[in-house]
This record gives sequence, C-alpha cells and structure tokens, in this order.
Amino acid sequence: MTTVLNRAAYVAQADIDTPLGPLTAVATARGLAGLWFDAQKHHPGALEAPIDAGNRHIAATRAWLEAYWARRDTSGIDILLDPQGTPFQRKVWQALLRIRPGRTSTYGEIAARTGRPEAARAAGAAIGRNPISIIVPCHRVIGRDGSLTGYAGGLDRKHRLLQHEGVLLV
Repeated sequence: MTTVLNRAAYVAQADIDTPLGPLTAVATARGLAGLWFDAQKHHPGALEAPIDAGNRHIAATRAWLEAYWARRDTSGIDILLDPQGTPFQRKVWQALLRIRPGRTSTYGEIAARTGRPEAARAAGAAIGRNPISIIVPCHRVIGRDGSLTGYAGGLDRKHRLLQHEGVLLV
C-alpha cells in the first residue's frame, strides 16, 4: 500500500542498484520523496541528506524494488510516499498509482482522473516531473495512439520497464 504525503526535509539518501542502472533514493521523516535514475531529466542533483541505506523508507523501497524485479507481488510492501510538488502534481501522481502492472493509461485518462479532463498537457507536465520512478508508475502512461512518449529516465528504460511488466508494445 502506498500513501502520498506532503513536504518535509530530507533525512536520508542511498543508491539502489537495478537492472536499468542505479537509482538514488531520498527520504523525509514521513516517507520516500524521490527515486531517480542517474542523469534523468529533472534529477535534483546533489542532495543534502546523509547516506543511510538503513532508513526505514529507503529499506522498504529497496525491498519493493527487489520484489518488482523478481516479478513478485509488491502489494504487501508498505511504502509511505512524500513527493514534493504542487497539489495538482500530487493528484496526478496519485492517479498514476492506480495504474496496475501490465496495464497502461493515456495522458488524457490521467487528466480525467484528476477531475480536469481538458488538462492532458498539464497532466503530461506533472507526469514528467514525477520524482519517484517506477513505484509511481509514470512509465505506464503512453500516447493516445499507443506510442511510447516521453519518460524522464529515457525511452529505452520506459520500453524495458513495460516489457518487464508484460505490456505488449506495437
């Protein structure tokens, strides 16, 4: 179960190795605030937080990612999420959490889930700023025509994540 919380200061960070390259995880006292691939768009750069791989939010993130890559059920791994963003961005990110593995959605569908069906471009911008890769599954959002469109971590990673989840791409 994941829950999106609000802003607080960073208390820990750690690197997590994945089949798609290292991720940097950062946590607040309230939850996971960021999970970025190296050199991904909108990466915040150097973080002011001590390295602490044992932090409970980072440890839960590592356990979730290990289960994800092993294709085990992640639903029993509780991660509190504390992404930093505007109220609209947080609504979009919450909508992303409802896209199940192996499924996709479109920018328009995500906009509609926020109560603003006319705001597909704004939803796209918020999706692009998602600070929590993979767990908040922005990689599951595709173009209306089924095409792979933008992914801050790179389209190759998006393609590989969707393949890992069993999504058939055209």
